[in-house]
Amino acid sequence: MVEIYRINVVLFNDFETLDVFGPVEIFGCVKEEFKMNFISMDSGIITSSQDVKTQTDKYEYSSKYKEIVFIPGGAGTRKGVEDYDLLKYIKDISLYSKYILTVCTGSALLAKSGLLDGREATSNKRSFNWVKEQSDKVLWIKEARWVKDGNIYTSSGVSAGIDMSLGFISDILGRDVALNICNRIEYIWNEDPKKDLFKVE
Repeated sequence: MVEIYRINVVLFNDFETLDVFGPVEIFGCVKEEFKMNFISMDSGIITSSQDVKTQTDKYEYSSKYKEIVFIPGGAGTRKGVEDYDLLKYIKDISLYSKYILTVCTGSALLAKSGLLDGREATSNKRSFNWVKEQSDKVLWIKEARWVKDGNIYTSSGVSAGIDMSLGFISDILGRDVALNICNRIEYIWNEDPKKDLFKVE
């Protein structure tokens, strides 16, 4: 019997479009195993920094799936780290989730919620100092394409979310599945999470 994972994508205004839809393209290649669920605190239309509008629903736990929470980054995280309700929302859903995935400055929200305490994590290099300010209890790793610590995956900036998603699929379904996706979408995957071609000194 195929295990079905539901990826609950937490959206907020001014999220980064590619943070979300790059990984969505990846997970959409294995629809039998992964179902996408776009959610927000109040449901309705959420608008990205690039003015892409996405319909969202309210989150409802379902025992039919193994839950995954997915948190993008973007300009909206600057306000998000001060939004107690959003942080609690993320934390509550994370507690129901088997895995937690973040892209870019989405790790700032996770750090501020306390869920990264004592964990290794990374984030967008150009916002790295700001992200680090959100928690001194996180073991921040600057030079990384993505970082896995237990059930939590965090990626570097924007396009790194695609590499992380392929890495996650490789861990769950096998490397061959990830490579088949790469061939299907004509993408060169950076397989090494420690190899960071975009490091900023």
